[in-house]
Amino acid sequence: MSTEAISVTILMIEDDEGHARLIERNIRRAGVSNPIMPFTNGTAALEFLLGADGSGRDSAGRHLLILLDLNLPDMTGIEILEKVKNNPHTRRTPVVVLTTTDDSREIQRCYDLGANVYITKPVNYESFAHAIRQLGLFFSVMQVPETA
Repeated sequence: MSTEAISVTILMIEDDEGHARLIERNIRRAGVSNPIMPFTNGTAALEFLLGADGSGRDSAGRHLLILLDLNLPDMTGIEILEKVKNNPHTRRTPVVVLTTTDDSREIQRCYDLGANVYITKPVNYESFAHAIRQLGLFFSVMQVPETA
């Protein structure tokens, strides 16, 4: 009896190269070996997630985890979060918000829009690693429906 693990790709939407390297290093240090796809702006990330037509069908069969910075050069992370959570094909994708903003209204807004975890930079990497591992555990026990 073989149990096939679900391969989850981590989408890191972060425009600061130093932060991106630090985040990736700490993900690896936490023992997470999933592939990481870096995006430095929201436009490219949304095109990957929602496809060129914006329907989101491209992501229907994907298992993704989004690490999202709120301050991006071309749009806000809030806009990306709204688009991801309002699309039927991507709304169940877990989103971890990683940002420098610790404004309680901003944090509440992210949770109201469907963020799963909100972490303020500089990140406490122990709790960050724990959150990533917990989401990984979630994926490992998740049942994937057979595609007809």
